[in-house]
Amino acid sequence: MVSAAQVLPASHREAYQLAVDARDRRFDGVFFVGITTTRVYCRPICPSRLAYDRHRRFFDSAAAAERAGFRPCLRCRPELAPGARAGLGAVSRLAQVATQRIAAGALNDRSVTELAGELGVSERHLRRALEREMGVSPLDLAQTHRLLLAKRLLADTDLSVTRVAYASGFQSLRRFNASFREQYGMPPSALRRKTTAPAPRSQSLQITLAYRPPLAWDALLDSLRAVATPGVEIFEGRRYGRTVRIAGHSGFVFATDAPDNHVTLEVSASLLPVLMPLIAGMRRLFDLDAEPAVVDGHLAEGGLGELVALRHGVRVPGALDGFEVALQLLLGGRGPFGEPLDTGVPGLTHLAPTAAQIVEAGVPRRLAATVTALARAVMTGAIRLEPGSEVEATRRALLDLGGIGEHLATQIVMRALYWPDAFYTRDLTLQARAEAWRPWRAYAALHLVARRGLAALDTREGR
Repeated sequence: MVSAAQVLPASHREAYQLAVDARDRRFDGVFFVGITTTRVYCRPICPSRLAYDRHRRFFDSAAAAERAGFRPCLRCRPELAPGARAGLGAVSRLAQVATQRIAAGALNDRSVTELAGELGVSERHLRRALEREMGVSPLDLAQTHRLLLAKRLLADTDLSVTRVAYASGFQSLRRFNASFREQYGMPPSALRRKTTAPAPRSQSLQITLAYRPPLAWDALLDSLRAVATPGVEIFEGRRYGRTVRIAGHSGFVFATDAPDNHVTLEVSASLLPVLMPLIAGMRRLFDLDAEPAVVDGHLAEGGLGELVALRHGVRVPGALDGFEVALQLLLGGRGPFGEPLDTGVPGLTHLAPTAAQIVEAGVPRRLAATVTALARAVMTGAIRLEPGSEVEATRRALLDLGGIGEHLATQIVMRALYWPDAFYTRDLTLQARAEAWRPWRAYAALHLVARRGLAALDTREGR
């Protein structure tokens, strides 16, 4: 059976051919091109000599290219390409959310059945959605993500092969070696650099995250700074740092916008066992999988050209943890601390509180009932503040708690559920106008708030 991801309409092929010829960065990560003469697949921006059109095959994902028998290019390194933002169609969104969960390690130690249950669909429906949209099975996709992360760590760090194997989500070194040889035709050690890589500074390692330019980094940091929790997050000029707790592992991460369309992460070694979910979470936090040229163009056509011109590449901030973001928005970044954490970094002293800690310890009197009710709902699973949750149902559940207004509920949904179309205003004229900005109304809202000239976007409502 030939997957939909391997057979593209003629119009798509023509557009992709032009993008490859131009090495257009706007298409980086949107598709991959396989070269039939070498059996290598590349990013559209690959610096290698261009192949003839007749020798190119196009794939919507790296996994689809590998399933067709192509191996990743060693020059452009497909494992470094940015991902794809979740779509809005039912099947498309399911496939994209499942892809994001798998990229974060959802199938490293769990089954497809368990993942399907979390997403509220049958295993068969999940498999069908991924085959249709991505051209691969869930297990094939998980294997590709593990191998590509391993390939990155082997090339860019001096971690031992054993540590690379486990950091990439493999449950055994033997399985890692076998899978690597089977897929790439070489042992993992063959990707080691000829010279010894420098030792990680302060027991940390550096990871780069690619994005499609432009990126309004300063505006993004301003959005995060507005509700930042002291002791949990710090800002050093254009550098962002925070403490992190994932699956029982705690540490810190710093992020800096770097040249060549990359964000550089400095990650404490203590977070190495949860590197996959950390990378996925940081991509969401900074909205690095957005396609800004498409979003900006659409909003400009919808009448926001003047605002877009002032801040190209605006990103919608996401969340590492949905409950943490909801707490920040409710309490304006002045919430209670979680556990103390010795990071050795001045200003990073505590972890963000969990829902369980809020229920046990309580919160300051202001909004205490609302915050406690939210924490209980998150603990019991009545509200799931994570990408893939049903947007309207989550918004209604937040409103039902009491103490959370429409605007605040929309902000929580936008960040915690990573939803690009979140938008709320009481101005009926603006509501009608905003229809032209779908499906990226959240980006439009950020432009409007930055302008501070439209009182209809009343950020005080519901606080």
